[in-house]
Amino acid sequence: MNIIDIINKTKKSQELNEEEIAWLVKNYTDGEIPDYQMSAWLMAVCLNGLTEKETFALTAAMRDSGDVLRLNIPFTVDKHSTGGVGDKTSLIIGPIVAACGVCMAKMSGRGLGHTGGTIDKLESIEGYRTNLPLGEFEAILKKTGFSIISQTGALCPADKKMYALRNATGTVDSIPLICASIMSKKLAMNADCLVLDVKYGTGAFMKTKEDAEKLAVLMEKAGRSAGKKCKAVVTDMNVPLGKNIGNALEVKEAIELLQGKIKDTLYDVCIELSADLLELAGKGTNEECIRMAENAVSSGKALDVLRETIRLQGGNENICDDTSLLPQPLLKYEIRATKGMKILGFNCEELGMTSLLLGAGRLNKTDKIDMSAGIVMNCSVGDQLAADDIIMTLYSTVCSDFSDAAVRALNAVKFKITEKPSYT
Repeated sequence: MNIIDIINKTKKSQELNEEEIAWLVKNYTDGEIPDYQMSAWLMAVCLNGLTEKETFALTAAMRDSGDVLRLNIPFTVDKHSTGGVGDKTSLIIGPIVAACGVCMAKMSGRGLGHTGGTIDKLESIEGYRTNLPLGEFEAILKKTGFSIISQTGALCPADKKMYALRNATGTVDSIPLICASIMSKKLAMNADCLVLDVKYGTGAFMKTKEDAEKLAVLMEKAGRSAGKKCKAVVTDMNVPLGKNIGNALEVKEAIELLQGKIKDTLYDVCIELSADLLELAGKGTNEECIRMAENAVSSGKALDVLRETIRLQGGNENICDDTSLLPQPLLKYEIRATKGMKILGFNCEELGMTSLLLGAGRLNKTDKIDMSAGIVMNCSVGDQLAADDIIMTLYSTVCSDFSDAAVRALNAVKFKITEKPSYT
């Protein structure tokens, strides 16, 4: 077996067998295959694709390049989102399913670019520890049924190395490679059931619904081929998920939803995804699981789970009763309508980049985050605004000049003027 033969086979759309793919992944991870040869193979994949059989073999080889988590817990579920703007669903779904008697064990990452990271959001809670030993992670799961910690470096080293190379060589946008990257990490977590939230639109990596559906089908098949109960759903990211964008702001919104104060699209998505996890876990029909999830919120049990998990991970659990204890911004800037207008839509990627300008995200892994920074959307698609109505509010502690962020934010709003001109 040698790398030149493997590159040539993929270049000619000839199927690789499992042994060849396993050899490729292992030798690249071990440093035996140089970056320039691996990048040639990745480009061949981008141009010619992989068969389903090859994709599943690549996923398994990447999963097996490091540790596979084996918790001393009989049954766990996990949920993955392909990323978006304002996506705080894990902070809501985990407590809901745990309140219904199903354990959700999750490892998450940090944000980079226009999409936020769940770990950054959790670290906006004073004292909250995301880097826990596996023994403590397991103990919290046994007590509350829910915990999220940062990804351990021992999981999927092949994906870390391959993703960095893909990012540097323009080989990210390949559905088989995206599937293998996501599913290798999820399968290394070794949950019994997995729900995949595959997003499409301006704020998502997959811009079209058609591509999102292709990825969803492939990811679901990859999970099932590995012996897991798996369901993929396709959701819209042409509008922010909820009203708040930014770390502490999103934690605040998640808590308010679990307090029963919010029943909007965010609530509907979280109930739907929670019900999908509960149904996969054998808790009943989808309709029964929807009612269970709704009751977990209305009874306050889901909020109790979140409160206890925060306490056990060293955070200030009092935020569940008083969200003003979260980081508060020193500055704000209101973007107002200058004329009567109807809101037609948003460019979510631009809104995400606006929050980054405010300090809520990072362009480089070493960038420091302003946990208080972000955006609150004061209107929704279809709303009719009068002159001087607030479109959105920008918040920051580190950004004293809002001019660039305000221009970018307003450019992200699609609207039509409805105010009739006056004639004298």
